[in-house]
Amino acid sequence: MLRRSVAVELEVTRELNKLLYSVESVYLNIVREVVEYAVANNVTGANQLQRLFYSRYRLEYQGLHSHLVIQAIKQASEIAKSFIARRRKSLVNKPYPEVKTVSIRFDETTWNYEQFVKSITPVRLSLSLLGGRREVWLRPHKRFWQYWWRVLSGEAELASTLMIKRKLNKWYAIFIFELRPREEEPKSIIAFDINENTVAVGKINIKTTVNKVANWNRQYATPQLYSIRTDFGRLARRYEAIRNKIIEKLKPRFALPSGNYVNVTNTREFRKQVRKLRERDRKVGRVRQIANELTKTPAIIITEELGENPQESMIDGIGKDELRHRIKQTPFKSIEEAVVDKALEHGSKLFHVSSYRNSRICPVHFTKLERTDDWHVLKCPLGHYVHRDYASVTNMLWKITPKAWTKGVWWSLKGLSRNMNWRKHEDESNPLIPHSIVQYLRAILKTFTASEQSPAMPARGKPMNSTRYKMKVAARKPPKKRRRSASPHPLIPLLPLGCHGYL
Repeated sequence: MLRRSVAVELEVTRELNKLLYSVESVYLNIVREVVEYAVANNVTGANQLQRLFYSRYRLEYQGLHSHLVIQAIKQASEIAKSFIARRRKSLVNKPYPEVKTVSIRFDETTWNYEQFVKSITPVRLSLSLLGGRREVWLRPHKRFWQYWWRVLSGEAELASTLMIKRKLNKWYAIFIFELRPREEEPKSIIAFDINENTVAVGKINIKTTVNKVANWNRQYATPQLYSIRTDFGRLARRYEAIRNKIIEKLKPRFALPSGNYVNVTNTREFRKQVRKLRERDRKVGRVRQIANELTKTPAIIITEELGENPQESMIDGIGKDELRHRIKQTPFKSIEEAVVDKALEHGSKLFHVSSYRNSRICPVHFTKLERTDDWHVLKCPLGHYVHRDYASVTNMLWKITPKAWTKGVWWSLKGLSRNMNWRKHEDESNPLIPHSIVQYLRAILKTFTASEQSPAMPARGKPMNSTRYKMKVAARKPPKKRRRSASPHPLIPLLPLGCHGYL
């Protein structure tokens, strides 16, 4: 199941605003006290904390609903577990976490969940606050109605937990929808390759390629190649320069008597200024834009197998600190995870292929590309230039062809042998195709080539004798019976049964 959350603004009166503020302050106090006790005594179980604190807070806050107390204790248990796990990895420097804001969680007993689900057009809530239930009107928007239509059609379900959160003196109700992954027929095949400043995309329309349209118009059989500009590298370079300026500006304030400086990046003043840059928000927006672009229609999406931490293998051997920083800041895994999440929602599926020699081989002649003065443009030994990003996505498309002769060169797919060491078996034969078949295909491609003269033909015969002389010779001598050899050509060995499909 997929989860999507939608925030809807509440129409709050002055009296209702005071009630929500009072509930939020009580809820926040409970969470802070329980978190502090849980971290200090290493008690993180929700049931254990509930046995310790439930009766105390029920007597202290009698007007608060009992389930709100339970939800506050559960939320405190989650925060304490997260803090202890980060402390074990030495990622925190404080004795206990500082809880500044919380979202009030209402379970199905503290709001009108059953009545809300049965309604066709829900526009109001009934919340259990101090002193009883209060009705609150909603301001639904387009995205809320989009997911609510899926609830009515049976494609999604509304979670029973509702969250109320305050931001910029406005109150929002956060609904959580659980979506079922769609199963639709793919309409295209898309391969994408993530780079520093762009995402290269190769797209093939299945209908126009498989249909008879490709017989009379070959342009539909050619992959559509384009790139999406992301500028992650330029963004990292820009923010690095801004952070360096902030550090130089704050250095005089943190000078030591010895002449050295305190690490400015660990100070509160530095974090306060860097927080206003919104670098993370810009990255998240661009990642979502790429995911939406690649999953507009149901498709088979192909990308490289990146591994758990692709940046570490990419910066290995690079000496420039600026280039290493730009590569580390490129969100390779975030883009892949966003595409996977969106693909399930729109009926697409993501497959991984090996990253072995994708951008080093010509996708037309399958020869090794040579370097040029430009990093992105490589030269084929047969005389044409290839953009390495487009070569990468085109070779990914080649790797998914199940009966192509390229399997004799490219080995098996990544899905068939996930843990295969590609460089270890580089000089060996393909386990899927016998070595003799690969040699036979190579001999055919070398021998039966088109002539350089015009018109091109497989072979050019010598000029024959006149027709009369040929008929006279045929009339004098009877035709000789030819022996049938085991092979149609004495130089070509017989093929094993079942291998003619590769030709």
